[in-house]
Amino acid sequence: MSYQSVNPYDGRLLHTFAEQSDAQLEAAIAAAAACFEVWRATTFAERSAIVSRAAGLMRERREEFAQPVTLEMGKLIAEARGEVDLSADILDYYARNAERFLAPQHLAPATGEAAVENSPLGVLFGVQPWNFPYYQLARFAAPNLMAGNVVMVKHASCVPQCALMFAALWRDAGAPAGAYTNLLISHAQVDRVIDDPRIKGVALTGSVEAGRSVAARAGRNLKKSTMELGGSDAFIVLADADLDQAVRWAVWGRMNNTGQCCVAAKRFIVVEAVADRFLAGFRAALAALKPGDPMDPATTLGPLSTEAALLTLVDQVDRAVSAGATAVIGGHRIARPGSFMQPTILAGVTRDNPAFDEEFFGPVALFFRVADEDAAVALANDSPFGLGGSVFTADVARGKRVAARIETGMVFINHPTWTAPDLPFGGVKDSGYGRELSGMGIQEFVNKKLVRVAATSDAA
Repeated sequence: MSYQSVNPYDGRLLHTFAEQSDAQLEAAIAAAAACFEVWRATTFAERSAIVSRAAGLMRERREEFAQPVTLEMGKLIAEARGEVDLSADILDYYARNAERFLAPQHLAPATGEAAVENSPLGVLFGVQPWNFPYYQLARFAAPNLMAGNVVMVKHASCVPQCALMFAALWRDAGAPAGAYTNLLISHAQVDRVIDDPRIKGVALTGSVEAGRSVAARAGRNLKKSTMELGGSDAFIVLADADLDQAVRWAVWGRMNNTGQCCVAAKRFIVVEAVADRFLAGFRAALAALKPGDPMDPATTLGPLSTEAALLTLVDQVDRAVSAGATAVIGGHRIARPGSFMQPTILAGVTRDNPAFDEEFFGPVALFFRVADEDAAVALANDSPFGLGGSVFTADVARGKRVAARIETGMVFINHPTWTAPDLPFGGVKDSGYGRELSGMGIQEFVNKKLVRVAATSDAA
């Protein structure tokens, strides 16, 4: 595996980083294991001071953190700055709330007393993706460090500068060596880390294929894991929806991060009564997007993260069209330097088209017409994925009823699926298992230990 920074806007190679040797990996794991024995004994106040300091440093150095995101994976600079802010917010959220989330739960047994206490598991290993280079790390590191665990991370090979910046952040914030460790390792070494008995839990955000591989390896070692995998979120528009609002959110939901988001709106399911009007507005808004340098605030369409990602997406669209779909707009790469894809809407995707069950990780929307609400729900659920989804309607009570019928981990009403520190994030079906963020996220990698005190009458 090669760790390289390549600017997808112009294809320029920025930096190359060498993989760590097996000896370096062993030293890193040993340091993390030693750090855990010290870190687990720190107080919540001591941990909070460091995590809060990291949040403050991210805000102070906002531009310094944002620019490598844009240079390494092409995110629009305004979105990169927003990601830095969101990541800092996550750090602060857990610094403020972890002690409350992990307070002992006192039970009421028939006799005596009992409580469930939360204690850290140890060294955790995270495999993280490139599409949100800091946010993904923040939502793994912050809760687990606050819980008293220490973390090791193998980041995506195309964002090594972001990975190294985030690791340096913890040193600058005063975390002890081994509390947060970035690993530049191969796939074979990933297996070695998961197999190592000093590693007590595994978290992955990535593709279904990667999830199957890592979850199987963790399972073989009887280690707790969480998997946040792909998604093909349904964006349902009912007849009573505010169409102007729905179109605005459709563009944002599909095009945020150039569509490279697991919870991006990907399948637009619109009832027949408003389908033509919605499609016309959606098409016009996508056509107005302007490709260009993602460092330029005037640019509204950035490149895809890598040339390989672009070629994969073009191939998916070509196969979908060959199988009978129609490109209402777009369908090709843009004839200019860089890894740019035309904003694309595919209609007429039938159940036997390979596109029906695929995730399109880029600016490609699938458009479906349906007769009514029931048909919309049935189509939304006819997917191997179950991450997020959204319902647009003027009747919030109706939206809640529809949301209750959708088989996903998250449903938003009158807004595309999105994330915030205090909202649980995760899915079902091929979208994985476990939850991140909110009070639920910090519960995943702790030992919930029952402590039972017998009543005097229970004594023999």
